[in-house]
Amino acid sequence: MKKLSQRVVKLLSKRKLKISFAESCTGGMLSSSITSISGSSKVFTLGLVTYSNEAKIKILKVSKRIIIKHGAVSYETCLAMVKNLNKISKTNISVSITGVAGPNGGTKEKPVGLVYIGVKKGNKILVKKNHFKSNKRVLIQRATVNKALNLILSFAK
Repeated sequence: MKKLSQRVVKLLSKRKLKISFAESCTGGMLSSSITSISGSSKVFTLGLVTYSNEAKIKILKVSKRIIIKHGAVSYETCLAMVKNLNKISKTNISVSITGVAGPNGGTKEKPVGLVYIGVKKGNKILVKKNHFKSNKRVLIQRATVNKALNLILSFAK
């Protein structure tokens, strides 16, 4: 993960791009992976851990209707998170993460390991549905961070 984070910081620095994160199930792990790299202050602007539905609604302005209709772990919530984070942060790239890290809390419709990652750069938005095969919370979180870092690399090029 460290090498990947270094590549992200280096590429964002080279391209003079700023980045922000809104994390739920990773609890700040993505922000930490970037801020652990020397020079990250040139690229990292804001990291929010909007773990509760209340935080998603109050801080990120995700509509309560979206959460009631689709749930906190959904394409729609992840999309609203990344769009609204971008409005708040005014960064070149914004990333949102919401999912079920487990080992509990999964359902048949939304099993443990289901994670949505949203990335927005300019008018380009991608919300990627992932299903990480593990019942270990930290492994799902790490896999999510790795996936997000790779998505950032592809968006920043």
